[in-house]
Amino acid sequence: MSNRHLSRIIILQTLFAWDFNKTQGNPEKILEYTEQEFNTTKNDSEFAKNLLKGIVGKWKELNELIVKYAPEWPLKQISLIDRNILRIGIYELKFENTPPKVAINEAIELSKDYGGDNSGKFVNGVLGSIYKEMGATEEELKEFEIPNTTN
Repeated sequence: MSNRHLSRIIILQTLFAWDFNKTQGNPEKILEYTEQEFNTTKNDSEFAKNLLKGIVGKWKELNELIVKYAPEWPLKQISLIDRNILRIGIYELKFENTPPKVAINEAIELSKDYGGDNSGKFVNGVLGSIYKEMGATEEELKEFEIPNTTN
């Protein structure tokens, strides 16, 4: 598992805890605790801290983008896991220099590992819509189609 993938898992757990507690408390303290549980290295920690700081700083804007691109789902009805995976994915896609393919694939992987049965499709759909509005071509969007895994 790559260091950045592990950092995204740690950020997901941190955001989940913070969101679960109605964004009360200090998310950086939650991150410190989570990092101790995973015994992360300093390199992992810097990426995670920067990602957390960025997401928390853009919290309102990220929520507005989720509402805009998932209009059938009120924010509070989206599961805590999916909501926070979307925040990570949207932040990396729109506000970081993360390549779109990496940002979207990482979010989809998190949703497959930690979300519900349809989380991958949901996350892919929301992030794909955002990426399309950012100017992605149809060919670029095809890279993110999730194959049907049911038999």
